[in-house]
This record gives sequence, C-alpha cells and structure tokens, in this order.
Amino acid sequence: MAINRVKINSDIELKDRLVAVNRVTKVTKGGRTFTFSAIVVVGNENGIIGWGLGKAGEVTAAIAKGTEAAKKNLVKVAIVNGTVPHEVFAKFGGAKVLIMPASAGTGVVAGGAMRAVLDSVGVRDVLAKSKGSSNPHNLVKATIAALMEMRDAKMVAQQRGITIEKVFRG
Repeated sequence: MAINRVKINSDIELKDRLVAVNRVTKVTKGGRTFTFSAIVVVGNENGIIGWGLGKAGEVTAAIAKGTEAAKKNLVKVAIVNGTVPHEVFAKFGGAKVLIMPASAGTGVVAGGAMRAVLDSVGVRDVLAKSKGSSNPHNLVKATIAALMEMRDAKMVAQQRGITIEKVFRG
C-alpha cells in the first residue's frame, strides 16, 4: 500500500476541527500544574486530511500547536461521489472502526471523533461504526488508517497497469 502524502500548498484551503481537549495534571511538591492537550483534524473537504496533537499550558496554544502538527502530515484519500468507494475495517490500539458506503442523502452516520474526521475529508454520505475503545486519539488514528486503505477504480487500474475499462470488465 502506497501512502499518499500531500505537500501543503498555499492554494489548499484547510479547515480545522477540534476533536478533543484533555486537561492533564502534574502533581509536584509545589502543588498542581495543569496543562492541556488538544487533538485537531484539518482537511480541505475534498479528499485531503491530517491530524495533529498539541500540548501547551493554555487551551488556545494547544489547539494552535495541534493545527500546525496536523498540517505537517496530510494524506490524500479516495472519495467517489461524496461517499467511500468500498467497505473497510481498521484498528488502532483498542479502537476498531467500520466504514461503509451509503447512498446519496444518507448523511454522515458516525459519532464523535469519527464524524469530525469524515466531515473534514469531505465524505457526505457514509455509514460508520466504532467498536472497542472510544478513546478519541485512537479513533482518529483508526479512522484515518481506514480511509488510507480506500482504493478507487483509477488507483486499482494504475496499480495493476491496465485501463479503467478493464478493471470493470474483470
């Protein structure tokens, strides 16, 4: 499987979504120190997605760091007519995700962290189920791993070295 990394250009309009903010407490002999971690997803709503984790003493700084980290690891995802090309299952840690194509008008049937990722990548109609852990960090990573496994007809033809018509004729 080839990873479709994307270099960021000035013409790519990326929108960021905050998935989760977590307050972390470090207890020292001087008292408690609070810091924040934020997981952010960025996408152009047309097949490009990235995620990042930012940690800082303030929420806004953590979100800004997460956004910058997300812009550094963008990937291209196959989307066909506003949905995913085929069913896929992926795992990351304890999180398991199942993503299935849906007919037009269905909408994004997904919860929490998966919804943020699917909206950012530009999927409009999809059925998604998360099983196992509901940890937002692992859910985001599992969802992006599942989306990276997607292959459309053009990618299949290119990998096999044949024309798109031959892919459909079998």
